[in-house]
Amino acid sequence: MQIETIDRRTISAADARAIAELLVSIWPKAGRTVESRTEEMLTTWRDYRGPEDRCPRSFIVREGGRVVAHSEAVPRTLRTTSGELPILALARVCTDPAVRGQNLGQAVVKSAFKLVDDGAYAFACFQTREIVQPFYEKLGAVRVNNRFFNSLGADPTVTPFWDSAIMRYPASGNWPSGDIDTNGPGW
Repeated sequence: MQIETIDRRTISAADARAIAELLVSIWPKAGRTVESRTEEMLTTWRDYRGPEDRCPRSFIVREGGRVVAHSEAVPRTLRTTSGELPILALARVCTDPAVRGQNLGQAVVKSAFKLVDDGAYAFACFQTREIVQPFYEKLGAVRVNNRFFNSLGADPTVTPFWDSAIMRYPASGNWPSGDIDTNGPGW
């Protein structure tokens, strides 16, 4: 198994489409087509100008020319009672059902977490369903109980996340207490 790292600032149309095909097959949503997801992949991070070690990227595994596993690591800044906290936002983790059980999901998540291990970020933060929580716990993540809100949203009292389990990696470290502002939508 080979894990490829794709810089989201310079992603090719072919790679964007291959990732979009996997995302649409795993999470079919009205109005979210392969074409719209491809366009999103091509444009979302083109203008990133932050630190090089925090550049947005996707980690993928291909099989037979198709992308069969994916994770996305992008920079976000949380606002806490202690100040701003730059974090790795882990998103769009998925594996094609035809290849599940081969540890491909684990491999692409570990690739993202390596950015934390190497010091680019103090933490990764992400959402998941409770049924998937043990998968992340085996990789060294822990659930957090902070209240998250989006001060830029229409209703800042509503959580910006749609899944029930909000987690961070690593389980150790000085994670802030209190409410946390995602300063934008969930990921």
